[in-house]
Amino acid sequence: MSRRKKSVPAEAANTDTTRKQRTPAARPKTKLGQLEAMLRRPDGATIEQISKSLAWQAHSVRGAMSGALKKKQGLTIASEKLEDGRRVYRVAA
Repeated sequence: MSRRKKSVPAEAANTDTTRKQRTPAARPKTKLGQLEAMLRRPDGATIEQISKSLAWQAHSVRGAMSGALKKKQGLTIASEKLEDGRRVYRVAA
């Protein structure tokens, strides 16, 4: 016994009131969203910058990049070692 979904007339489905209005967010609300935004910057971000911004320890930042972003969201994260020895991480395009 399955119930049928009520069908919505095509005219009513295309009205502006039923569509979700997307407003550009100034800053992601979750810490993972902030992490992803930092990695999507053209210059990328270092572990130190991310740790300071999110108030996380370095091992938590690396774990979030590996687990939540790479494995669960399927993002490719590239790392580059600079001349001064720091490592910069960014989402590969």
